[in-house]
Amino acid sequence: MHANLPSAGQAVHRFGLIVLVAALCILAAAGLSAPLHAQAAGEFVTRAKRAILMDADSGAVLYQFNADELAPPASMSKLMTLEVLFNAMKQGKVKPEDEFLMSEYAWRTGGAPSGTSAMFVPINTRARVDELIQGIVVQSGNDACIAVAEAMGGTEQGFAKMMETEARRIGLSKSTFRNSTGLHDPEHLMTARELALLARHIIREYPEQYKTFSQREFAYRKHKFFNRNPLLTDEALRVDGLKTGHTKEAGYGIVFSSVSDGRRLIGVVMGLADEKERREEARRLLEWGQRSFANFTLFDANQDVGHARVWGGSQLYVPLAAKGGGPLSVVLPRFPPNQKLRAEVVYNGPLKPPVKKGDEVARLRVTSSSNATTEVPLVATEDVPPGSVWRRGMDSLVFLALRWANL
Repeated sequence: MHANLPSAGQAVHRFGLIVLVAALCILAAAGLSAPLHAQAAGEFVTRAKRAILMDADSGAVLYQFNADELAPPASMSKLMTLEVLFNAMKQGKVKPEDEFLMSEYAWRTGGAPSGTSAMFVPINTRARVDELIQGIVVQSGNDACIAVAEAMGGTEQGFAKMMETEARRIGLSKSTFRNSTGLHDPEHLMTARELALLARHIIREYPEQYKTFSQREFAYRKHKFFNRNPLLTDEALRVDGLKTGHTKEAGYGIVFSSVSDGRRLIGVVMGLADEKERREEARRLLEWGQRSFANFTLFDANQDVGHARVWGGSQLYVPLAAKGGGPLSVVLPRFPPNQKLRAEVVYNGPLKPPVKKGDEVARLRVTSSSNATTEVPLVATEDVPPGSVWRRGMDSLVFLALRWANL
């Protein structure tokens, strides 16, 4: 009898344990029936060609429309240029006081002669890294981006490869980069979802650098620049970043983030007709998200949420609870009493031992009938060592039988 289990990943979807949580139905009928607004969850309609709204803490997607469609990101892709630079600074490879050269190529392609947004660093002079960051964030300077790219990657093309490698490292699987600026290239593409994920990564990983995104103005030599993010001046929105973008091919877009009532939202709108429509659509989406969703606790601290099947372990199932042992909270719509929820524990199977207490092995996915989806990590609450040879052999036979039955 063969005691080895099939390799992980062979039944990723087939062995996702689905748990319908009765507590959710009770909450839907009682505790979550907050006062309704004119536009309830799920009724938002956008004029953008692509859009997404995400809860920053949990990663829950509150709204999405063509969110996985690749399209030109324009200057919003400068967030990836900045991420590569921020990561190098975090590792100590680049310092704020380091100086990068403004080459003739950078000056002509992205500086004054280019007719595009520029920081206006004089040709063959050097600018400090902290100045270049402000020039990119506040002024969207293409010359500043290319100076960073050449200093770090040798050439802009070399840096674009670094951008793509870094994108894959942080979990952006679809984005492709051909330059540091977002100037149009048919192969320079991103999705609204990956722009939101990139923004979330920057906010979480580089909090000190993120403060620059709320900077209203920047003086450099004889120039004074004002932040192009139109939402920063609307005090009621509490927006503190991130980046606008526009080219003829991309239309008008913006990646934005705001904190209200202790909850941070990240949004992206792309493909709008003009600056006014971009500003108004971003504002509408953000205000809708702020009023239509709230945090709710579904399980108390250390309460079992569900179980995951362990194949070849000393026991058949491992209990699961919220990561960190605290209460399990999710972002949900303030919906009417007849709103329906579905919860499922999702994990890659077959889950094989050893499983250690505290290992993150699954996610609780909660979906409302308005298609709002929240996912939170779940951890094992017990150790599950490998079982006996007999146990592993029997589980292998059961696994193969179930697999054949579902072919």
